[in-house]
Amino acid sequence: MKSMNDSVSEYTKQLEKGQIQRAYRGIMAFMSALKKRLESRYPEYRSSALYVGYMDMTYFAFTPVELSQRQLKAAVVYLHEQNRFEVWLGGVNRRVQAAYIQKMKHLDLGSCRLSRPGPGVDSIVELTIADQPDFDGADALMELIEEKLMRFANDMISLLSD
Repeated sequence: MKSMNDSVSEYTKQLEKGQIQRAYRGIMAFMSALKKRLESRYPEYRSSALYVGYMDMTYFAFTPVELSQRQLKAAVVYLHEQNRFEVWLGGVNRRVQAAYIQKMKHLDLGSCRLSRPGPGVDSIVELTIADQPDFDGADALMELIEEKLMRFANDMISLLSD
């Protein structure tokens, strides 16, 4: 295992190249613009602040009232290391999350993945919506994420209403 000094040295070398900063700023700008777009198009939805993370994940919650009333939230999540967008159904706390995982384990979730309760698990259900996204086509990417987020939220509402 490398020492902290070795890790910081490598970090500094990578930062000197400038690509990490450019990519990170671009991802943050994209997420902020996506959040703003969704808030303007769906003012009835509840939106959280943008969580920028530790270069692991960046996300914001964007939740219809029907899920919020059930102590649930939908989140648009960018996973940095995988370069992938997902949408997650989460609970307001671990207790709610565990209860819904239990409740949903016998439901047909289609292409969604049911999470397993445990330390560090922040979701109930996950769906990959864009693998290796094209940030150069930001408008098309935002449209794709919006469409899949809305479908996911509606599917979760329908599943939980049955």
